[in-house]
Amino acid sequence: MNIPGSCEEEDDHGEVFLDEDDILHEVQVDEEDLPDAVDEEGSDDEYVDEDDDSNHTFTGHTGEVYTVACSPIDATLVATGGGDDKGFMWKIGRGDFAQELSGHKDSVSSLAFSANGHLLASGSFDGVIQIWDTSSGNLKCTLEGPGGGIEWVRWHPRGHLVLAGSEDSTAWMWNADRGVYLNIFSGHGASVTCGDFTPDGKMICTGSDDATMRIWNPRSGENIHVVRGHPYHTQGLTSLALTSDSTLALTGSKDGSVHIVNIATGKVVNSLVSHSDSIECIGLAPSSPWAATGGMDHKLIIWDLRQSTPRSTCEHEDGVSCLTWIGTSRYLATGCVDGRVRIWDSLSGECVRTFTGHSDAIQSLSVSANHEYLVSVALDTTARIFEIAEYH
Repeated sequence: MNIPGSCEEEDDHGEVFLDEDDILHEVQVDEEDLPDAVDEEGSDDEYVDEDDDSNHTFTGHTGEVYTVACSPIDATLVATGGGDDKGFMWKIGRGDFAQELSGHKDSVSSLAFSANGHLLASGSFDGVIQIWDTSSGNLKCTLEGPGGGIEWVRWHPRGHLVLAGSEDSTAWMWNADRGVYLNIFSGHGASVTCGDFTPDGKMICTGSDDATMRIWNPRSGENIHVVRGHPYHTQGLTSLALTSDSTLALTGSKDGSVHIVNIATGKVVNSLVSHSDSIECIGLAPSSPWAATGGMDHKLIIWDLRQSTPRSTCEHEDGVSCLTWIGTSRYLATGCVDGRVRIWDSLSGECVRTFTGHSDAIQSLSVSANHEYLVSVALDTTARIFEIAEYH
């Protein structure tokens, strides 16, 4: 790996040593007179000296940052988690405020605020979920059980029930108010990579690396449907989104396909075929029958779900790792492996803004409750805030 500023390039000259006596003449050079360095393609220095469009950079993390969540009620409150085994709660516009979410023994992989914003769940690859009181910053309880790392955490839309998927092929549900286990959902044959409650709270959908989706009864733990085989995915699921009326699930896979499943029947009702590499993210537009999918094929595709056809294909410089719609507006944001955050107009398919500042792949995006700020986190150890008031 090239380390900027290091001298690890191999050459055929062997090691060279200079003594004081070898110096013939010292020349003072004004740095302004030096030509700009032209980076070789593929060099790790390609981000150096780039403009930084962010309003603020949160630098509390000492490792890669994997996940970000903005409070649904407090437009300034943000939570981030990463590879330094830590989470933080911090506030936009309050550079002096940061509460560490300590106690995890492995990377913090997932964060989610409860629907009322009172609680925050932090899930880690240590297999543990911690529940935090957002007003005091205190640890409320610790939820244990899974035998593998936590892949994702979700809250029930109307209560303090927590759902999480694990690398050990199971999903778990707890009551966060009482800190007690309620149900385990067993049946997948590999890591449970995505999942959620339906928006009406009556069902649970989970997707797995075993290329199946399962639909569950939350109360009984009963597995109602298993979606697998032709015409469904041939490789592991990576992402899942559920329509607001709780009737359809959209799932994306490493195989580059997106399928639409009727939750009541467990049948594939349509397929969105246009990507040529792994799907990394799916987002449903809150105010129109459109979906957005991002993939490692460098594409964001905006779909009209009524016709199951692409409206726009939005090309990126590298893989699209995450996306989020900006409130109920026509705009959405993508995070890319090239370290850029882009704002897209879903009507025209045009990129209307590119935000720079990160120096490594974007991992997660979240929009503040007032839709005025977009927070991104990246492998460069930072979280950055970008102003997006004009796009909502």
